[in-house]
Amino acid sequence: IFETWVMTIIYFAMGGGQGPDVGGATMVKMLRLLRLSRMARMARLLRSMPEILILLKGISAAIRSVFFTLVLLLILLYIFAVLFRQLADDTTTGKTYFSTVPGSMNKLLIHGIFFDNFGDMIESIVKENGALGVVLLFFFYSFVLLASLTVMNMLIGVLCEVV
Repeated sequence: IFETWVMTIIYFAMGGGQGPDVGGATMVKMLRLLRLSRMARMARLLRSMPEILILLKGISAAIRSVFFTLVLLLILLYIFAVLFRQLADDTTTGKTYFSTVPGSMNKLLIHGIFFDNFGDMIESIVKENGALGVVLLFFFYSFVLLASLTVMNMLIGVLCEVV
């Protein structure tokens, strides 16, 4: 907050936006030195608590694996969103949950991975007549198994191995 608001007010109060001013420039340089001293405080904090440094190194080492795990999850979301969009076309479940591919991806993410109102979607799929309801239920449980359990556990395993 200090650097964003207070330093900007001081800068403009000293005539920082009105042209070349040598006296104001030295004040800005001093304020920059103040910001550097805050960075030195952060380095001192990291030296006094090496556990934080270990966690930061682990997070930086795991970034690539986490990125590709999330890309795999996005690919799974897209494939199943297209599948549900095509299978549930002209059904009440399709109109409610799978009307568009991006909407299907959102509903699968919310209901299938985060398990928010999971039972509502299952109940809607079960109410579908005939073999279509069974097929939709099979593919939804397959999605939950692949995305939520397998990929998320793989992500947790990667993070635990790095740290």
